[in-house]
Amino acid sequence: MHRHIHAAAAAALCAFMAIPAMAQDLTGTLKKIKDSGTITLGHRETSVPFSFLDEKQQPIGYSMDICAAIVEEVKKELNLPTLTVKYNPVTSQTRIPLMANGTIDLECGSTTNNLTRQKQVAFAPVTFITGTKLLVKKSAKIKTYKDLKNKTVVVTQGTTNERIIKALSDKENLNIKFLNAKDHAESFLTVESGRAAAFSMDDILLYGLIGTAKNPKDFEVVGDYLSYDPYGMMFRNNDDAFGVVVRRAVARFFGEPGLCNGPIKTVYKKWFVDKLASGQTMGVPMSPLLEAVCRTNALPD
Repeated sequence: MHRHIHAAAAAALCAFMAIPAMAQDLTGTLKKIKDSGTITLGHRETSVPFSFLDEKQQPIGYSMDICAAIVEEVKKELNLPTLTVKYNPVTSQTRIPLMANGTIDLECGSTTNNLTRQKQVAFAPVTFITGTKLLVKKSAKIKTYKDLKNKTVVVTQGTTNERIIKALSDKENLNIKFLNAKDHAESFLTVESGRAAAFSMDDILLYGLIGTAKNPKDFEVVGDYLSYDPYGMMFRNNDDAFGVVVRRAVARFFGEPGLCNGPIKTVYKKWFVDKLASGQTMGVPMSPLLEAVCRTNALPD
């Protein structure tokens, strides 16, 4: 009799242990995605070539391709053959609040990973490195931020570049007047129309904007780097289960450990070296610094 009871108990224990750990332990973003069958990606509309709209008003770009790789990794983790992907536009001002309140699950844009933002959100490994410079009209004869004394500069609200240039103005007593724009396209138009002498932003985004101008040769990007800006995809803070999946996807995107031989090579060339559908060419080969980041973040299993 006791033998039968012990056998039944053992069978019940085995059956309990056979339940996938995932079904018991899912929390945070992974649970949200599993329960809804949907993942929502936050995207930018004018951050060429990271995240912008094509002629069909669909989000495309370097960051969107990386996020697509993360989505595939999420599908594997949750054993979901199909997963609905929703797209939600964000701006520099709304991206962090929309992440924090659960509207978006992953931000696919051109966001700088810094310690201040890490108090509010978490970041995937660095996937691009840039820094603040100035976009000006060639006719303005501006070559450095010191030439902006008593002039008007436009900034995109909610960016690290806004803080950098305002701090420099105060420190150097430049008396710069500032205009605020909602996004990078509006900032560029402010310079193009002559309402501002310069636009302070990450240089790679400035090159992308110049490529969309009616007369690209009228503009140039000038000055030394005023900041160091490593980009990373954002996800919710205190959600390391999802974070592991994100980091694994990015590591696979980079390739084999120490080699930087993964899909990043093809994807980077597509967006930064080859001609874009718009006809513009960024002409920015992968920097030694980004290649080093790629090699060191292609983590082993």
